[in-house]
Amino acid sequence: MPRRAHAVVQMGFEEASRRLAIGDIQPLKIVSDAIKKTPKYAQIVASIGEIGIVEPPVVTRDRNDPGKYLLLDGHLRIEALKDRGETEVVCLISIEDEAFTYNKRVNRIAIIQEHRMILKAIERGVSEERLAKSLNVDVASIKRKRRLLDGICSEAAEILKDKHVAIHALAEFKKLAPLRQIEAAELMVAMNKYTIGYAKSLVAATPQAQLADGYKPKSVKGLSSEQVALMERESTNLDREFRIAEQSYGTDHLDLVLANGYLGKLLGNARVVRYLAQHQQEILLEFQKLVEVEGVAA
Repeated sequence: MPRRAHAVVQMGFEEASRRLAIGDIQPLKIVSDAIKKTPKYAQIVASIGEIGIVEPPVVTRDRNDPGKYLLLDGHLRIEALKDRGETEVVCLISIEDEAFTYNKRVNRIAIIQEHRMILKAIERGVSEERLAKSLNVDVASIKRKRRLLDGICSEAAEILKDKHVAIHALAEFKKLAPLRQIEAAELMVAMNKYTIGYAKSLVAATPQAQLADGYKPKSVKGLSSEQVALMERESTNLDREFRIAEQSYGTDHLDLVLANGYLGKLLGNARVVRYLAQHQQEILLEFQKLVEVEGVAA
């Protein structure tokens, strides 16, 4: 009998993590002063101060300079450690630098994902006070996020689980009946619009029969019941027309997607990014902005 060939699965990382000098790590992404002023960066700084590094940065060996490393993932964590005066960090070492895209596809965590992480942490015995301190927020904020999905049906939550919905927009969903919540979530995704203003407009355009039990909408000054009914019908027609237009959107958007895909693949090459970081930082920043905008839009 012929012997069967066994597929070999190549490991993506070296078996053991390693403590490295931060000075030996070359970032592939610039952390600007503006980024350091964001709430996200402040949360990372507070989290490191409270519980240390949870997820090790990912590096790969610099083939042109033995003993040096290229930073693939964890730029904000490394920068926060530098600001704290740290000189070393434990890292995971990636074996292949070409296939690993240094965090360009990682966006900030969505509000529903954060809600579920908070619930898991509380289930494991972490107090709300410690969570608030590690995330650099007040305890009231943690309590709000813990109760985020109370009154929202699971189907609507599933549709929006990875979307960056405004926390007050989700509060508007609680004014809707479950089926209308699902419709509203689908409309948000179709419009790629997750603001409190849009959520309020969806609630305002919802017939009384599709509102949550016990919720009575406030009368709008200057508008008669006939005018409100007309707004509801116009909103329904607009939603229908948008869905029709959406069917042809893919063709119109194809050229942009192809160009941006090529640019994303280019930035996935660590050697190209390293060269741009060293010699053409302004061009690198613009390329990164284009790819990140497309990633959010997708």
